[in-house]
Amino acid sequence: MPNSQSVSPAASAEARAHYSPRLCNEDLAPTRHQSWSWYNIFSFWMSDVHSMGGYVVAASFFTLGLASWQVLICLLAGICIVQICANLVAKPSQMAGVPYAVICRQAFGVFGANIPAVIRGLIAFAWYGIQTYLAANALMLVSLKFWPALAPMTQSSWLGLSQLGWICFGFMWFAQAMVFWHGMSAIKRFIDVAGPAVYVVMVALAGWIVYKTGFNGISFTLASKSLSGSEQAWQMITATALVVSYFSGPLLNFGDFSRYGKSMGEIRRGNRWGLPFNFLLFSVVTVVIVSGTQSLFGRMITDPIETVSLVGNDVAVAIGLLTMIIATIGINIVANFVSPAFDFSNCSPQRISFRTGGMIAAVGSVLLTPWNLFQSPELIHYTLDVLGAFIGPLFGILLCDFYLIKGGKISVDDLFNDTPAGKYWYQGGFNPKAIAALVPSVLIGLVISFIPSLHAIANFSWFIGAALSAGCYRWIAREERQVSAAGYAVKVAVDKR
Repeated sequence: MPNSQSVSPAASAEARAHYSPRLCNEDLAPTRHQSWSWYNIFSFWMSDVHSMGGYVVAASFFTLGLASWQVLICLLAGICIVQICANLVAKPSQMAGVPYAVICRQAFGVFGANIPAVIRGLIAFAWYGIQTYLAANALMLVSLKFWPALAPMTQSSWLGLSQLGWICFGFMWFAQAMVFWHGMSAIKRFIDVAGPAVYVVMVALAGWIVYKTGFNGISFTLASKSLSGSEQAWQMITATALVVSYFSGPLLNFGDFSRYGKSMGEIRRGNRWGLPFNFLLFSVVTVVIVSGTQSLFGRMITDPIETVSLVGNDVAVAIGLLTMIIATIGINIVANFVSPAFDFSNCSPQRISFRTGGMIAAVGSVLLTPWNLFQSPELIHYTLDVLGAFIGPLFGILLCDFYLIKGGKISVDDLFNDTPAGKYWYQGGFNPKAIAALVPSVLIGLVISFIPSLHAIANFSWFIGAALSAGCYRWIAREERQVSAAGYAVKVAVDKR
């Protein structure tokens, strides 16, 4: 448990013994080992940023009609917003030493927290499948490169994926499950290696393109269409919003990792190096590669797998693609295995363990046929819009409750108290005010996403949802603010710098 508590009952085994079994197991209980340094947080974001999914999203901005320098500005503006939000969402989990699903009990009630937990877990279904598909696609290219005789296995398809595609998808699915199965310590070691590894490949690829085209072949004014000044400004704002939407999933459940942080100072430092500074290099490399493909191949290539496959040297192609596979495994485990593991475990702690929760997401990801969600830049943006419509409202309510209603305080023991005496019991374990703010905010976001005439603002579904839910909840729960201010005399977690 963190040493940030004014009183330490939650840190003791005696207090843990009194936690309700309906709300607690070994994985959900306050962690006793807050040992993650800034470098571990930095590696977390490095794995999250340096993925094929992140590259595809960043490269897809060229289809908006933006020049290379404009894409770079959008990427950096978006990631700075993510950094600010990451620092905010990290604080309650680091203070209490508990994952996102448990922190949600403060706002939604000890049982009502299952609502945001299940929503986040279901979203992980989609992202886990998408990232697994991207890694499987790279594996398929490696296989075809060295064993061309496998080509006939790509000619027929079932549910949108070829026979060889299914084999590669299954292999990647199993490989990720094996890493996850060994627990958080193994995940920590894996992400410390996965992120830096893909950096080497991306920088090498950028260097190869510059070598082939020369610096004159890298155009920072490249754009796929001609836009007026006002249209360019609007598309830049749109691209910035999409960056936040892309990171909204791991951002929402960042508490699953910040709970292990030594201090908020370490976490802020890790976020600073892992987001704006790290993303700056990633953005420059992405812009160089995409711009260079126009000069080198006569067309913009937004898929890094395709770009690597065109290098020419078989060994270089194999090393490059295998490294990208490793990096994608890293982000998938970090963002889409750990989150549902805690989220689904929160629904039934005694029946669903951390491992079982993660495997539920892994199986669900296959049923979604995720390759159909990431087929084109337009579909990528549409997927991000819909996911943002769900994640934004959850984010808004979570932070509004912690910072504005509860005054930045947490009663840790009450997070595991399933009696009416608990602070987070509300009404039968559910907070109707939080639910009342959540439902209309999500519905409005979905309406915006699905109505063609509102498509121009659909890219801002995360921002709209977060603002609507936070504003609505702040007004509905306004009377609780005065009550909560004096209600945390003991058994609270307080900030530590």
